[in-house]
Amino acid sequence: MTEPADIVIRNGRLMAFAPVPAEATALAIRGDRIAAVGTEAEIAVLKGPATEEIDAAGGTIVPGFIEGHVHLFGGSAELDMLDLSGIRGSEALTAAVRARAAAEPDARCVIGVSADYFALGEGKTITRHDLDDILPERPFVMMAADHHTVWANTAALEAGGILQGGPAPGGEIVMGEDGLALGPLFEVGAFGHVWRLTPHGGRELIGYVTGDDPDPPATPAQRAADKDIIARGLAYAAAQGITTLHNMDGNRYQLELLSELDAEGRLACRVQVPLHLKPHHPLDRLDEAAEWARLWSGDRVWSGRVKMFMDGVMESYTAFMLHPYPAKPDSRGAALFEESAFNEICVRADTLGLQISVHAIGDAAVRRTLDGYRAARAANGARDHRHRIEHIESLDPADLPRFGREGVVASMQPLHSPLGRLFPAPPSDAYLREDQKRLAFAWRDLRDAGAHLMFSTDWPVAPLPVMRSIQAAVATATLDGPWGDQRQTLDEAVRAYTADAAWGEFSEASKGRLAAGFKADVAVLTDDIQVVASERLGEVSALATLCAGRVTHRG
Repeated sequence: MTEPADIVIRNGRLMAFAPVPAEATALAIRGDRIAAVGTEAEIAVLKGPATEEIDAAGGTIVPGFIEGHVHLFGGSAELDMLDLSGIRGSEALTAAVRARAAAEPDARCVIGVSADYFALGEGKTITRHDLDDILPERPFVMMAADHHTVWANTAALEAGGILQGGPAPGGEIVMGEDGLALGPLFEVGAFGHVWRLTPHGGRELIGYVTGDDPDPPATPAQRAADKDIIARGLAYAAAQGITTLHNMDGNRYQLELLSELDAEGRLACRVQVPLHLKPHHPLDRLDEAAEWARLWSGDRVWSGRVKMFMDGVMESYTAFMLHPYPAKPDSRGAALFEESAFNEICVRADTLGLQISVHAIGDAAVRRTLDGYRAARAANGARDHRHRIEHIESLDPADLPRFGREGVVASMQPLHSPLGRLFPAPPSDAYLREDQKRLAFAWRDLRDAGAHLMFSTDWPVAPLPVMRSIQAAVATATLDGPWGDQRQTLDEAVRAYTADAAWGEFSEASKGRLAAGFKADVAVLTDDIQVVASERLGEVSALATLCAGRVTHRG
């Protein structure tokens, strides 16, 4: 007699990404695996007295979403911070910040996130003096939505020890004519000084800022608080139908916290954590990454990847471009890694069997990254490496076919593009020349050229709800000028969050599809997304989420 199913999900519309009968509307789960996929009648016979039943109520049943690019600890912490998205103008910004300051009188620093570069007016450089007017005396900082720029008032700069300037590896503390810091802090090497003023002492961004562990080490109370906030972030992710997260900032500390959460039964999503390699790190730090790959190799918490930044972002003119910026003809940004050093890193990481992810936004950064992967292949021979490039916001036509030809994963974020309607199109002739817009955020062009495509949000840079990203990819905005048509079909967009993302993490044989024997990572959506208008896909949410056969969310 067949053992009864633990859970049955029925009355749904399947997007299985696997060969299943057209009439299949249900599936059965036994333990941490999918036991069967079939019709209502076929699955009903697998129910027993203790079988839990989930009624999909006609909603789509999909493989659990694999969120391919997040900053988990930072995003979790920001759930409690002041959200400044959409707030523009001195009056509105002042009202929001002062209300928050009044609500938390004992906070070391008032922290705002998701601020607009032009929150105080188009073309207006935000200075410490502007922020002093908004909140005098108390430390106040606000971070741009892209997490590459922070603005600090005088009190925060003093508290961070950089009012007179200071070290900013890979970034810039902008100095004023008076010899004091002006307020803008570009890149993590600069703003890491003031981010230590957060309620978590900056520990939430250490894996992003330095890739190191807390120094001094976290106390038991701090460690417990950090675990609690990460657990909250994981639960928030599960509420979006997410079952796996690829963390993009990494340190051993986060791997330890996640392992402890797993042992405590509080890990709502599977999480991969890389070693974050900075330009100043010695090459032998890759041996540490290889050690992590051995120590953390499970299917719930694992490593096995190295993350690097090749450049910054266009908005602060720190993205590395092949040609000068239209608005700054004397600058094309700069690479954070020298070519020879980066190639050596790629060869060594590839030799150790590590997957590589590189943040590359400018077209020159993308090319240098591709060249590094080519150097690894030349040195070590061709292998199924699945190295990744994150973002790819600008791409030279000559490099378009290299992704498919050289087996490089394009890891992209639909909501980053102005085509996704979250962020506005850049001012004309600011960051991109007219001829560059055709291959900006080129999801469709890359897919059509044979690239393996993964979608994600870069949370907390963009909102985490998956269906908002899928809407952004399917119902793109129409922009003035020569922007390319990058629309995806619904099947392609969902696949980029499921089956294709599973391929990107080497788990296509066990995740990303609804098929017998696959891991029981499943999302049940509130609506049948195949009949929902594309402009309303972002309104769809998760009715239920299951990870490893355990219900992690019920709507």
